[in-house]
Amino acid sequence: MANFFVDPDIALARTLDKAFYQDRGLFWQSREKIFSRSWLWVGSDSQAQEPGDQYPVTWLEDFLDEPLLLTRDQEKELHLLSNVCTHRGNLLATEPCRRNLIRCGYHGRTFQLDGKFHSMPEFSGVREFPSPADNLASLPLYRWGHWLFSSLDPIGEPNLFFQEMRARVAWLPVNEFVPAPHLSREYLIDAHWALYCENYLEGFHIPFVHAGLNAVIDFGQYRTELYRYSSLQLGLAKPGELCFDIPAGTPDFGKRVAAYYFFVFPNLMFNFYPWGLSLNVVKPLELNRTQISFLPFIWNQSLYHSGAGSGLDRVEQEDETVVQQVQKGILSRFYQHGRYSVNREQGTHHFHRLIAEFMA
Repeated sequence: MANFFVDPDIALARTLDKAFYQDRGLFWQSREKIFSRSWLWVGSDSQAQEPGDQYPVTWLEDFLDEPLLLTRDQEKELHLLSNVCTHRGNLLATEPCRRNLIRCGYHGRTFQLDGKFHSMPEFSGVREFPSPADNLASLPLYRWGHWLFSSLDPIGEPNLFFQEMRARVAWLPVNEFVPAPHLSREYLIDAHWALYCENYLEGFHIPFVHAGLNAVIDFGQYRTELYRYSSLQLGLAKPGELCFDIPAGTPDFGKRVAAYYFFVFPNLMFNFYPWGLSLNVVKPLELNRTQISFLPFIWNQSLYHSGAGSGLDRVEQEDETVVQQVQKGILSRFYQHGRYSVNREQGTHHFHRLIAEFMA
């Protein structure tokens, strides 16, 4: 059985027991204990823009695999509902559509756009019907600009996950960030999802793995800040390299910020560059198989191939190589735990502490 204790003192702590990356039972437990209780990416409000719009979403397909339906009602309110009919469990919508009601194609049951039961043919003799159980389950929606997040069983309010990030970059006009699906990328790696996140959460490896990124980032000034369910890695630019034009009166005024790397537990990476945002969503598939979605949102197209936010495909391939090597290495009989660099691996230590908290 895995030991989920990680000492709060990073100078004494050992990394997670390697059983977490090897045990299939723990992998599926993490689905309920970690992912179902966290705030996860849903999509954009542009997916349901007009009254009557219905947009099906399969949440973390092949892992959580939860069928959901994003709708906009006649009062233009957004709702995130279960996409499963309360009669016999049929999927209600399989493609985006626009209708005044949600209609099940199996036996004709209908629901209002806010999920409330509307009608059902041939049910005239059924007693104590309809009841609240005949409504579609409704999930909470958290909105930042056009971006939407939700949780199946939230461990806490969404601000506990997002508020520090929102406050830090409040000066950025995220409402003006435009999705660029033609620039989106999907990557498959043969490694446990947590190993990929751990790699992201420390800049320690930058000089050794990412020569291109190291050329524009001032590694000596690289630092990590920790929050309750999130963290920030602040990358400062070397002289002459591209950086944000940060307004006066904001926390980082006067700093040459090349990139804000925010991580929101357990699987969201918000990479803000002078050109916009690369949102990376980590999707567990199997014990040692993970999909990474790179979703770009453009603010300044002319800067897209410049600075720390350039060459993202190359950086990803470099990360994949080393993470897949670690996946093989932790299977060794001679590896059980590692230790942390006090100065460089605060983010990974924080991540392991959260995993231990949720799993235990």
